[in-house]
Amino acid sequence: MKKITYLLLLISIILSCKKEDKKELEEIKVIEKPKPPVLLYGYNLDYYNVVNDTIRNGESFGVILDRYHVMYPRINEIVTTIKDTFDVRKVRTGKPYTILISKDSLQKAQVFIYKHNKINATVIDFQDSIVSAFKFRKKVKTIEKEIAGEINSNLSVTMDSLGLQPALTNTVADIYAWTLDFYRLQKGDKFKLIYEEKYINDTTFVGYGEIKAAVFNHKGEDLYAYKFVADSVKNIAEYYDEKGNMLRSTFLKSPIKFQYRISSRYNLRRRIQLYGNRVRAHKGTDFAAPYGTPIMTTASGTVVESARRGGNGNYVKVKHNSTYSTQYLHMKRRNVHVGDYVRQGDIIGWVGMTGNTSGPHVCYRFWKNGSQVDPFREKLPSAKPLEDSIKPRYFKFIEPFKKQLDSIYFLKKTDSILFKEEILATN
Repeated sequence: MKKITYLLLLISIILSCKKEDKKELEEIKVIEKPKPPVLLYGYNLDYYNVVNDTIRNGESFGVILDRYHVMYPRINEIVTTIKDTFDVRKVRTGKPYTILISKDSLQKAQVFIYKHNKINATVIDFQDSIVSAFKFRKKVKTIEKEIAGEINSNLSVTMDSLGLQPALTNTVADIYAWTLDFYRLQKGDKFKLIYEEKYINDTTFVGYGEIKAAVFNHKGEDLYAYKFVADSVKNIAEYYDEKGNMLRSTFLKSPIKFQYRISSRYNLRRRIQLYGNRVRAHKGTDFAAPYGTPIMTTASGTVVESARRGGNGNYVKVKHNSTYSTQYLHMKRRNVHVGDYVRQGDIIGWVGMTGNTSGPHVCYRFWKNGSQVDPFREKLPSAKPLEDSIKPRYFKFIEPFKKQLDSIYFLKKTDSILFKEEILATN
């Protein structure tokens, strides 16, 4: 009898435990958190079908919406309502877009998202009777990086070997355009940069920020560059060296950014094969570059000639002031007209072979007081250095950057790379 009692008690305990276990499982199920909704540009994608596409040649805003069952009277209403925020005529072939479509049987477009770039978009919402349009900017994280590189052939090849894109190479070239002749870089020249990269979602690279500081070691000399705002009212940043001298000067070293070679220099006794090897003065400097390479004006000024004439071919002449003028010959095509005001670095044409020339190049001629001279032998005016009253603030500002640059070291192999990252800001 006792055995039966114990057995019944044991069964009762087991059943009780099972009930408790079941209750526990039910409680666990109850407290399970639902998955968070997937949001895109602020919209919950659970409520829409999503179409990602690219604007094709000949497509318009209206054509796209019509494809997704939005009638033209409604399209006209949308276009009129949002015209102050977004001009639908400016949609461009090749630009990506996203359409959010209703999940019902109509499968009708509700929201159109035009992506200007990886960061910025315009969102047009017409799912209700009220049409709205707004700008959307993804959060961008800015990361500071350091890099050290050694020239093995030229700047472009070296930067490319470091995994850096041409945009950063061009910025470096712009910073040193007044102080470095990139054609004369030597194997073994070195550089260090403190610069910024921008990311969305921590992984998608969306471009470079500013170069905060740099140093280029050329022929054993360190050429420092620090970005600094001297006038807080104008808020214009310039690059200065370690002594407070502005790197920017009145004239650029070359009308070609850096992909060039000097094929012929200013030479009053040059013999020209094209003219029977006779002595014929060459009063310019020839910069050989690939056909179609942009040509920049080396200083700001007014275009006084833009024409095609004789051996000059397509050419442009710019008057900078009462003392200096420059001329650019043999262009493929001109980009300016007489009377235009051009700023230093503006594209005034492209390298060609018009006129008397045996290969693609730009002949760069330089006038001083009405006479053609060799700009490489002239002591040209430079921009004003920092005022003495500002220099103490500047020296204090660049001190940590100088230490940071000096602490970046080179790995032993050629074109080595070293990165150090620090999250600076989230815009």
